[in-house]
Amino acid sequence: MILVILIFLPVIGGILAWIAGRWNTTLPRWIALLTMLTHLVIALAAWVTTSLSSGWMAEINMPWIPSLGISLHLGADGISLLLVILTSILGVVSVLASWTGITERVGFFHFMLLWILGTIVGVFVSLDLFLFYFFWEMTLVPLYFLIAIWGHEARIYASIKFFIFTQASSLFMLLSILGLYFINAANTGVFSFDYDILLNTTLPAGTALWLCLGFLLAFLVKLPAVPFHTWLPDAHTEAPTAGSVVLAGLVLKLGAYGLFRFVLPLFAGAAQMLSSWMMALGGIGILYGALMAFGQTDFKRLVAYTSVSHMGFVLVGVFSMNPLGLQGAMIVMLAHGISTGALFVMAGILQDRLHTRDMSRMGGLWDTVPRLGGISMLFALASLGLPGLGNFVGEFLVLLGAFHVNLTWTVLATLGFVGSTVYALYLIQRAFQGPNRNDLRLPDINPREAVIFASLIVIIVWMGLNPQPLINTAQPAIQTIQNSISRQGAAPDPAVDAQGQPGAAVKNLLAPAPKEEP
Repeated sequence: MILVILIFLPVIGGILAWIAGRWNTTLPRWIALLTMLTHLVIALAAWVTTSLSSGWMAEINMPWIPSLGISLHLGADGISLLLVILTSILGVVSVLASWTGITERVGFFHFMLLWILGTIVGVFVSLDLFLFYFFWEMTLVPLYFLIAIWGHEARIYASIKFFIFTQASSLFMLLSILGLYFINAANTGVFSFDYDILLNTTLPAGTALWLCLGFLLAFLVKLPAVPFHTWLPDAHTEAPTAGSVVLAGLVLKLGAYGLFRFVLPLFAGAAQMLSSWMMALGGIGILYGALMAFGQTDFKRLVAYTSVSHMGFVLVGVFSMNPLGLQGAMIVMLAHGISTGALFVMAGILQDRLHTRDMSRMGGLWDTVPRLGGISMLFALASLGLPGLGNFVGEFLVLLGAFHVNLTWTVLATLGFVGSTVYALYLIQRAFQGPNRNDLRLPDINPREAVIFASLIVIIVWMGLNPQPLINTAQPAIQTIQNSISRQGAAPDPAVDAQGQPGAAVKNLLAPAPKEEP
């Protein structure tokens, strides 16, 4: 029942925090913090003690609405487990980052925050497509309220825009789920939303393409990929700090997770047909996000556009459809959650102290808050892909995996390193360097903030120096995805095969040129 506990523990903790908020404004914070710390301990214990070599680390399958083929089917493999741990970590960070910033409806705020964390875990472990869609839609409600109630100036506009974009795109996924459901029933006589059953459904190529597009639209909007990204900068800018951390670190990962879990295994042939287009969207997103980030003066809006760029790497890695690209996309997801989450916490700290996000009104802050400046520099370097930090490992693996699948977009995606260097250094220069023209005097980092950043620094450095445990954890799940792709005969020629040997494209590249006859 560990998966049920991981889903409902945050929800129960949120309800208790909401009730406690009627009498005290401090107690809800402690309830939420202890809930997420317990959640983190359970998730880490599962990672340490459970073998993932056989596939699912934990699984529960109970009838729910048997007349419709709906079951309470939950399961976690290496990919799910790592994302659940990321959810726990960022849940703790979100609670700590909101400790003094939220002063109104404190109990209800923590209920909304823990509710969305529980539903996100539900998405990551659902193996019944009806249940998956249920949790997918449930994430919209608390995030809408987090932005609309505790957001900033244009919070109503941003929350409605976010809701419309994600809700409308989700309807196409629902149609694809129902299509898959009825086609499977027509083929087998069994009405079921079960993932394992639908995985073996035989689909005509044209039908598979249309169903794949329905899933893709929902996942690309959530990711988000260009040109479906326009809701993200507004939502990030207007959300409270905790909302931005959850949105960047977790909600965007729902779209990427959907690509791993559903698009490639269920529709490998259609995914192969679309792979060049998807890699093109990813490459465009990398460059466009970096360019738009450089053009921003709002601290949070700049960081929001970096997410568009980083998620472009995920899209390129997933649709390279080989082990290196998939492993790289997984590492990018985790590292982005840590580094961008930290930058949004920093943005919230500066806004609380300065009452502005406008970098043109900053400058010279390093003199007055050198510790915050140094921390910002480290996470900006992580964002640009500095070797030794987690983001570099993921992006390098993505480019290595994509190189022999689509050379053009891989080369263009590599320019994203240049773009990320420009916007990261621009962020540090505008906010922290230069003269202190406004004679700003701010308090430097406090103990609570030091705990947040110290934890995130340890994680991002560990990921950069020792990523092998993460790779080993995800490997069985990625191998299962590769087997599904190979079974459908849709895999592009890999750079590295299942035994770790160079693929045909690499062998041809390294083969000596034939000698010309005299």
